[in-house]
Amino acid sequence: MIEVSSVAAALLLIGAATIHAATKVSQADFGKMPDGTPIPIFTLTNEHGLEARICTYGGAIVSLKTPDKNGKMADIVQGFDSLEGYLNPKQPYFGALIGRYGNRIGHARFTLDGKVYHLPANDGPNTLHGGNKGFDKVVWTARQLLDGGLELTYVSKDGEEGFPGTLKAVVVYHLTANNELKVDYTATTDKDTVVNLTNHSYWNLKGAGNGTILDHLLTLHASRFTPVDSGLIPTGELRPVTGTPFDFTKPTAVGARIEQNDEQLKLGHGYDHNFVIDRSGAGLALCARVEEPTTGRVMEVETTEPAVQFYTGNFLDGSFPGKGGHPYPFRAALCLETQHYPDSPNHPSFPSTELKPGQTYKTTTVYRFSVKK
Repeated sequence: MIEVSSVAAALLLIGAATIHAATKVSQADFGKMPDGTPIPIFTLTNEHGLEARICTYGGAIVSLKTPDKNGKMADIVQGFDSLEGYLNPKQPYFGALIGRYGNRIGHARFTLDGKVYHLPANDGPNTLHGGNKGFDKVVWTARQLLDGGLELTYVSKDGEEGFPGTLKAVVVYHLTANNELKVDYTATTDKDTVVNLTNHSYWNLKGAGNGTILDHLLTLHASRFTPVDSGLIPTGELRPVTGTPFDFTKPTAVGARIEQNDEQLKLGHGYDHNFVIDRSGAGLALCARVEEPTTGRVMEVETTEPAVQFYTGNFLDGSFPGKGGHPYPFRAALCLETQHYPDSPNHPSFPSTELKPGQTYKTTTVYRFSVKK
């Protein structure tokens, strides 16, 4: 297998470094783990001044600064000013990489190759975001790439959080000249397993800690979603969004229908649902567009994944003092987690999340930022 570093070097030598923009990357200390392990933070800045800061604890996007329609920069992801906030076991996955299985697995178990695997039940009777110590709570190994990217690697041992197989996960962040944050995920295993990686950034295009996201205009290129039961586990149905509060096929304010008398909204305490992306083939497909009217900020999300989880910060309650001491209250942010469907290992009709030895799990998500004046 050719190492990523060798590929990057070869591309540079043949003059192909323009694949990604020349990005300035700097490194600083972000704190230390309780056992003394240092946690660096990396700052990626593109030629237009966009800035992404990513730390090795949980691979978290700590901040992402973009301009508004007047050129004023603001940090649009929720998080903390120091490592201490991220170490709080009750903080809700701010900015983190999620694995080995993003979203929920029902009844904390699944069957693979005829064997039942039992996982930690950390969300009622279910498993959420990989268990008690998912990929959001581990230290990733960082390496700066010659093309301006940041590579993070984590090796999850066989049996970790109940999952089979030693899984090597590699996530690469690039900040491009097109004002895109590009996230490439790959993984390999030595034993049949399941994998579903994603990023759990909480977005507020007004700026982190600056009100709610109820007036953000959202478009989801999804004509179906997966209804859930009382434990937020998909029932197996793929329900059309037409005529429901889940129809975001045209730009609609997030808060326009969030309080409607709808069973699914009550179960999720708002939106906390998996939307099936309308796509015409493989490759990157536009799944979401978010516009904030007062600042003019726009975020578009493209992905190779089959679905996206739309979540409206329903469990935020102001108990986490965030950046600058600002609390993050109810519905102060939204998440767009590109993914495979929740509980896929227990639904044979859903797209498979199985990964076998010799195969490579590979997926890409792109967040593109612009302004509407």
